[in-house]
Amino acid sequence: MSSRRRVEACDSWRPPRNSHAALLRAGPRVPAFASLSVREGSGEAAAAAVAKAVEEAVVVRAGDRKDAAGREEEARKGKEERGRRRLPPAAQLVRHPLALLALVPHSAALFAAGAAAGAAAKTVTAPLDRVKILMQTHSVRVAGETAKKGVGFLEAIADIGKEEGLKGYWKGNLPQVIRIIPYSAVQLFSYEVYKKIFRRNDGELTVFGRLAAGACAGMTSTLVTYPLDVLRLRLAVQSGHSTMSQVALNMLREEGLASFYGGLGPSLIGIAPYIAVNFCVFDLMKKSVPEKYKNRPETSLATALLSATFATMMCYPLDTVRRQMQMKGTPYNTIFDAIPGIVERDGLVGLYRGFVPNALKNLPNSSIKLTAFDTVKTLLATGQKELDKLIQENQEKTI
Repeated sequence: MSSRRRVEACDSWRPPRNSHAALLRAGPRVPAFASLSVREGSGEAAAAAVAKAVEEAVVVRAGDRKDAAGREEEARKGKEERGRRRLPPAAQLVRHPLALLALVPHSAALFAAGAAAGAAAKTVTAPLDRVKILMQTHSVRVAGETAKKGVGFLEAIADIGKEEGLKGYWKGNLPQVIRIIPYSAVQLFSYEVYKKIFRRNDGELTVFGRLAAGACAGMTSTLVTYPLDVLRLRLAVQSGHSTMSQVALNMLREEGLASFYGGLGPSLIGIAPYIAVNFCVFDLMKKSVPEKYKNRPETSLATALLSATFATMMCYPLDTVRRQMQMKGTPYNTIFDAIPGIVERDGLVGLYRGFVPNALKNLPNSSIKLTAFDTVKTLLATGQKELDKLIQENQEKTI
């Protein structure tokens, strides 16, 4: 009589060689194998182990079929979505220029709008900017030459015309325009980026979030373009007809690379609250305007004027400190030296020297820039709606 072996218990269960994730990637046709090793013992235990192994293998296969069906469904939906989002033909887009505008990448459009608005605004207000700089830096430029503490607004205008003619009012404007294109573009574009960063989990942006976004945008744009700002100031205050390259080479040779970053500290400290207050007040005022007036250009212009006025009054003294620290031979090394030094030399009013031409320059400058940028954002939103409408109409015609 032959001896009978009894299978006592399951010794080990080894799952399929391919993991479940690997099976899903391979597709539903890959078979699932399992191995079972046993030792002598109870036949009932072994049978239970075999049943469990078979059950798990079946679950794997069922999951494969389910996930394969899900992938097919997603592919079908994606194909339908691509069909629905098929762009209108070129002839139709030409008849709807706003829809054509929506095809321009959003980031590129905002960047270009900021650059163009900044360049136009600076060129229009360049004469007032030159007068302001001469008034701000008078005490440093003429130190030891005269007892006169400052120069008046009308006097500065007359001096420029008498000594340099009409071109003198735009002296230093080229590096200013070269600087303002990336400056405005970076500032306005990064403000939109920082607003997304500081947005709360519910999608809302608090007042603090707006202030933080504006401060970061102002500092980012200043860091990127600061050497051009210093170069523009040197051109504006120097007598003669030096070119931008000549001034830059002289600075590099005589004062070193650090001269291009003189006054960077107060510049960052000054621009952060200015842009923060300006952009925050503009956004909040625009948000509080009734819906029917919100997208009008005159509304943007009025809110930009008010926000720029408020920000300028708060932050102007730091701008005076920055300009005097940018000068060659400045007696100030830090902002803590400059503020008491200016007050001691020129009185408290010295911190606000040149405020009138700055206000006359800055208000239209900020207004033009913010209004143009806000208008472009509105046009982009309108263009996207127009494009969606055309796509929807074309889809309905094909059904």
